[in-house]
Amino acid sequence: MNLDRKLVEVLRRMDVAEPTPIQEAAIPELIAGRDVVGQARTGSGKTLAFSLPLFSLCDPAVAAPQALILVPTRELAGQVARVIDKLGPALGLRAAQIYGGRDMAAQIDLLNTGPQIIIGTPGRVLDHLYRGSLSFRQLRVMVLDEADQMLDQGFAEDVERILDCAPGKVHMALFSATVPEWVHKVISHRLHEPVHIAVDEQQRGPNESIDHTVIEVPPNRKLEALRALLAEQGAGSVLIFARTKIGVERLQRQVEGMGFRVAALQGNMSQPLRERVLRGFRRGNPSILVATNVAARGLDILSIEQVINFDVPESAEMLTHRLGRTGRMNRHGSAVTLLAPSDRNKWKAIERQIGVRVQRERFTEHGFEAEQPAIEGVAVEEPAATRSDSGGSRPERRTERQGTARRSGRRSKHAAVCAACQKPTTVSFVPRADRPVYCGACFRQRRADTTAA
Repeated sequence: MNLDRKLVEVLRRMDVAEPTPIQEAAIPELIAGRDVVGQARTGSGKTLAFSLPLFSLCDPAVAAPQALILVPTRELAGQVARVIDKLGPALGLRAAQIYGGRDMAAQIDLLNTGPQIIIGTPGRVLDHLYRGSLSFRQLRVMVLDEADQMLDQGFAEDVERILDCAPGKVHMALFSATVPEWVHKVISHRLHEPVHIAVDEQQRGPNESIDHTVIEVPPNRKLEALRALLAEQGAGSVLIFARTKIGVERLQRQVEGMGFRVAALQGNMSQPLRERVLRGFRRGNPSILVATNVAARGLDILSIEQVINFDVPESAEMLTHRLGRTGRMNRHGSAVTLLAPSDRNKWKAIERQIGVRVQRERFTEHGFEAEQPAIEGVAVEEPAATRSDSGGSRPERRTERQGTARRSGRRSKHAAVCAACQKPTTVSFVPRADRPVYCGACFRQRRADTTAA
């Protein structure tokens, strides 16, 4: 792939041996100096896809910004910087992170040292451009990462102003999981004959390595269901999504009240606190994190074993990004969405958008129970998003057997011995020697005793 041998050696030490599809397609085009639009789902390796070519396009002898990577969040800036900082020193290249929540004077001092690669959020990058502390005179390449989220964060105008400041000869790369209208506008007005790469354009749902289950929960019993899920936690970490900042704070207190160690991440927290929380979560201390959608992108933690949507996401796109926090780089992950009666219409709309009816379970007084399958051979209605609108040969109805093949898998069952009654049982996680396991009856009794106490 025409990568410097020093980079290849660093990649080897990082246990990166073969490129992912987006990396294999995008890296040669970027090294050749072409503009690129890369569309691939979260967790597919986009960061290396645009980072590796930058080292071929930048000159370590020039102590000035030559590459700019724009990202929508501070957390994503940190993730990209960790990759750049591992690879750059091998070729004598340095990077600087520029985002809000950090001291402006310290960032100006950092820029004065002449880093070749700038990683920043639009607002703070624009501040430095206006102050004159950041210059684009030597800029050769610009990358927009997670471009679709730039619009969600309200950064569209800032990005346009930054692009106005860029030299006309600058090469551009735009990477995104989805391509809404605003992104199409940037592509048509700012990129020169771009190469379009969509390695998984037809895969609209979450990654196939993720087992996703929807659990229907009776009114006012979501906390009980969450407690039961956390009691099944395996060796990995769990990321729980709530809708609002206040909801995250409340849910953190409630989960702590259940006896679990948990951290919280939401937009009102100071940047140093957010970074401290993420450092602890990466190390598994604690192994449970409650967060708003601020954690739905830019959180690249391979140890996340399960994602729990305590609150249903607002859109199919956000569902994809939330679930993309687990099962990264083809690792196996699981996801659960808790569905209250009031959320059913919203969830039906999401399923229509992704074109798949996700496997269902119900939370009852006996625990989690799988949805009863329909009678073999009985036709069920296919989600509207997958029907043919052109009058073609695709059938609008399918059998239950065909539908089951398109759903995510059920949670695996593992044999165990109840720590209370010593009877054999099964659980949906890999049992750990340092954590007791209970059968359904004993677990419900312990829960009742705890509640009474």
